[in-house]
Amino acid sequence: MFEAKLHIRSAGVDARDGAVFERLSPVSGNPVTRAVAAGPRDAQDAANAAAAAFPIWHAMPNDEKRALMGRARDALIDHTEEFVEIAREELGSTPDWIRFNVAIAADVFNEAMAIPDLVTGFEEVSERDGVRSTTIREPVGVVLAIAPWNAPVTLAVRAIVWPLACGNTVVFKGSELCPMLHSRIVDVLCEAGLPEGALTSVIHAPEMAETVVDALAAHPAVRRINFTGSSRVGRRVAEIGARYIKPCLLELSGKASLIVLEDADIEAAALAATYGAYFNQGQICMTTERVVVVDEVADRFLAAMEAQCADLLARRNGAKVGDLISADAARRVGRLIDDALARGATLVVGGEVSGAYVQPTLLDRVTPEMQIYSEESFGPIAAIVRVEDEAEAVSVANDTQYGLVASVFTADEARGRAIARRLETGVCHINGPTVYDDPSKPYGGVKTSGYGRFGGTTAIQEFTELRWITVQEPRSDYPFWT
Repeated sequence: MFEAKLHIRSAGVDARDGAVFERLSPVSGNPVTRAVAAGPRDAQDAANAAAAAFPIWHAMPNDEKRALMGRARDALIDHTEEFVEIAREELGSTPDWIRFNVAIAADVFNEAMAIPDLVTGFEEVSERDGVRSTTIREPVGVVLAIAPWNAPVTLAVRAIVWPLACGNTVVFKGSELCPMLHSRIVDVLCEAGLPEGALTSVIHAPEMAETVVDALAAHPAVRRINFTGSSRVGRRVAEIGARYIKPCLLELSGKASLIVLEDADIEAAALAATYGAYFNQGQICMTTERVVVVDEVADRFLAAMEAQCADLLARRNGAKVGDLISADAARRVGRLIDDALARGATLVVGGEVSGAYVQPTLLDRVTPEMQIYSEESFGPIAAIVRVEDEAEAVSVANDTQYGLVASVFTADEARGRAIARRLETGVCHINGPTVYDDPSKPYGGVKTSGYGRFGGTTAIQEFTELRWITVQEPRSDYPFWT
């Protein structure tokens, strides 16, 4: 059994009260990890350590920061197979998904290594009426970073590295569903040479989540919160942040649509939709949940996607298809499938549920009356919605409370760009899958998919303070005296 502990000023820290909890395998149901269960006092210890480390990390020369981040990146890559094994036990993840996570996380490091120079080099000077003004950016202090289980390496590293690159220290709250994996990620990054306390971590029992987050948000040294997860939990994080007047960056749920127009490359669109719908069993915020297809090519597209699905259905025990996070999650996905079929959808492939496993499922003729039309499934379901034309396709894609990612397939790039401007999402891809990430670019959503952006130079806006400093000549003509 794995043993997951806290990382405060060093690794291997127990909870003050000795509390622990067990993580059960989503596949076998057996315990796989015994984890330390942090409480409010442990959270305070982690925040205190990060606060004490802030002036040390902030003052470290940029070339030393970059060298350290490079070592942390290399260490992360070196531990890839360890992460694969832990994720297999704690999450039921397939090896290709975790290796993909590590590759994206390494790219995050590569992009973030340019940030320290941009932060310290940001200075604008102007003069007006004898007053010289300087505008600068400075790190905020301690950042509370909260990451989910579904992309466990990528999202943990993203939550940690961007604030660190901006000169902040970080308290990382890992997921109770992968306590060992998130604990090991923090340990590995710290072993690269981070100052003691610059990165701390807490893990907790499921029932203690809000209590621990509240204790961290209340700490006076914590100045920012970044959270990736569901819109339901994101609302609670935003409420806690508002209570303590702490700005939040929230990347939340999605309901991504992939639009297929009559001039699209049908084979390419079907391949992208299959990848986007079923990679990591659909447990990605960018997952292709709805495929909005113009009637003129709907039958051709359906045949092409059905062919793509055939290989996945034949590889239950292969590397492409795994289990969901829990049997409860699988049952919920099964209820969405049953509801759609009861209301007139056509089951093209898949549909079977067994334990934590759901077959890759393709539904045709999905309509707004069905729960799958509007609810985020977070499972391996692709729902085809047939529409008359481009205008209806855009209307359907926007007919959701979420606004994270969308894709458009068309042979006309100008047409695709025009449609992208009309879609209510933070991200849109033309002739590409909804599941696509580039750490150099701003990533985040609109509507109930959250606010704020990860990636590239947008990190500077999220994790630094903009300050204004003036130099003035002494004067005697203040308005009060005139």
